Amino acid sequence: MSSPQVKSGMRLLAIAIAVTATATATAAEQRLEQILVSAKRISEDARRLPLAWSTVDEDDLALIGHTHPNEIMQQIPGSWISRGNGQESLTALRSPVLTGAGGCGSFFMAADGISLRAPGFCNVNQLFDANIAQAGRIEVIKGPAGATYGSNAMHGVINVLSAEPKQGAGQQFAIEAGPDDYYRGKYRLDHVEGRHGISLRLNGTTDGGYQDESGFDQQKLTLRHDYDGDVWAFQSVVDAANLNQETAGFVQGFEAYADDALRRSNPNPEAYRDAWSLRMYSEASRELSNGQRLSITPYLRRNRMVFLQHFLPWQSVETNGHESLGLRTTLHGEADRLSWVAGTDLEYTDGWLREDQENDFSPNQPAGIHYDYEVKASMAAAYTQLRYDLSERWTLDGGVRLEYTHYDYDNLAADGPACAPTASACRFFRVADRSDSFTDWSVNAGASLQLRPDHYAYLRLANGFRAPDTSELYRLQSGQSVAELDSEVIDNIELGLRGDTGAGLSYDLSVYHMNKDEVIFQDADRRNVSGAKTEHYGLEVSLDYRSPGPWYTRLDVTAARHRYANNALPRGVNESIDGNDIDTAPRLFGSARFGWEFASRHGTAPVAELEWVYMDEYYLEPENRFEYEGHSLLNLRISSPLTPRLAATVRITNLLDEDYAERADIGFGEYRYFVGRPRSAFVELRYSWGEG
Repeated sequence: MSSPQVKSGMRLLAIAIAVTATATATAAEQRLEQILVSAKRISEDARRLPLAWSTVDEDDLALIGHTHPNEIMQQIPGSWISRGNGQESLTALRSPVLTGAGGCGSFFMAADGISLRAPGFCNVNQLFDANIAQAGRIEVIKGPAGATYGSNAMHGVINVLSAEPKQGAGQQFAIEAGPDDYYRGKYRLDHVEGRHGISLRLNGTTDGGYQDESGFDQQKLTLRHDYDGDVWAFQSVVDAANLNQETAGFVQGFEAYADDALRRSNPNPEAYRDAWSLRMYSEASRELSNGQRLSITPYLRRNRMVFLQHFLPWQSVETNGHESLGLRTTLHGEADRLSWVAGTDLEYTDGWLREDQENDFSPNQPAGIHYDYEVKASMAAAYTQLRYDLSERWTLDGGVRLEYTHYDYDNLAADGPACAPTASACRFFRVADRSDSFTDWSVNAGASLQLRPDHYAYLRLANGFRAPDTSELYRLQSGQSVAELDSEVIDNIELGLRGDTGAGLSYDLSVYHMNKDEVIFQDADRRNVSGAKTEHYGLEVSLDYRSPGPWYTRLDVTAARHRYANNALPRGVNESIDGNDIDTAPRLFGSARFGWEFASRHGTAPVAELEWVYMDEYYLEPENRFEYEGHSLLNLRISSPLTPRLAATVRITNLLDEDYAERADIGFGEYRYFVGRPRSAFVELRYSWGEG
């Protein structure tokens, strides 16, 4: 049997051969995306940015027709959205798959640049709040973001942009059906008249679930109104989502995902998750007399969630929610070779959480209220991001951000342990009323060089941070009355190369190294503490080739290592882990797509696309004793107009019907898996009418 080093070398050699073969091809159509709005909240030429970024546009989203964000993000190097049951997920973005508060607080997930959930009140599944299926575009920044983003933008940013009103697009209705009673309907309206434009995106999904007594119903709405006045321009959006889910838990036992008797079972038929969210904003912008542009954006955010903690043996119920008011102010200006963005962010959040348990499990996990608290949080930040063109070829970019976070915590239950005095190690300690504040800053600097037309190299240094989440500060266990936590920080250096050959091939490569400090974890005594260190380095490659004929090919691959960088021992670990791989951190993963566009009789060209998805093996726990073997999948998508108004798409996932796990880990001494679905076919019909 080959050693892991030999196997990794063979894989990298295969990638190098694929890159070389693709790079020697010739064609004529440029594919490199050139506009990015997420980096500085303005539209700008992304080729010259000293920043690693990826995008997925509206056409690609329509072809993918995802049932879960996992299917989209596997096409972005450095990113893996690990699929749980139903619409649940965990995120990896230049990181291992992270869980707990670090699994959401390490990433800035946003809709039109506004965080899906308030900093300090995140949830690992928060991507299900965004209307991704009908988005105008998804933009991803990898690594610590620029000064326009603060707490949570450590490993990267996922920004879901609403679709702008399209002149003459009219209306469209789509209906889709798949296995296990899966049905989805989508409605789209675009209307532009004079200075006004309206975009409405509405969809509803019901899924009977692959496993026993599972499934979900979900509805999402995005309404956008644009107005272009003589002085002020307005962009206003209402974004709402609702989820009612019957959740299937992990199947347990070594390689249980390959056992026909186990894979459809549901060990937790009583599990559920209900979530509701609403975001509203109105961005007002105008040109000032000195050539600067002012933007003022007030916004409102509301979130509610209740779910059974089926992943815990005592199965408590958590109910949480928060309401936020925020204001973003941005000033953009240009003068000769200098362009700049400066702004302030203000946000006030009233959040709350309650956890209770219906039945006694043990003296350490008793029935009754475990936690019941309210937190009033305030955030204020100021930032500036500058760009200076030294010459036609050289560009410098840099910025700084200062951010202050304040929590005012009010315990609504009795102070102290939630257990009887005779309990040996109570799991639940209610902190007495207190206030906590955190002041953090980030800085970034980069340089971009135009090697020749349409070819750029860049170097970037940046750091990021996240203030502790409220759940880390105020959901403690007996023996820890106060969590003395520091903000997590991360330092990043990266080198990148991107370009377009003008012969059909565009490419984007980046190599990075990141050190993360003051990582918050739960130690052997179940205390929430700071002090862990981790190290992250990797290579991300994206290639896109269009032939002169009807075919195209795309490759997105990540080779990375994420490891512990000190011996801060987490709960359940008794031996040195310094230098070990972090669990759920595959060293190689990615996807490749081969597509063919046919001649069209009805406008849009029919397309067939075959996708290969690869996931390397990865360890399941910090000691690196147990691992998941990885998997390789094929997906097929065919989309075609049938008449001038009617079109259809057929999607077949897991074409070869492989047995695999969406995610694997070790819990309470057992192998646990979220089951990957067998071969599944989805058929969608779309009918368009209206302005044309």
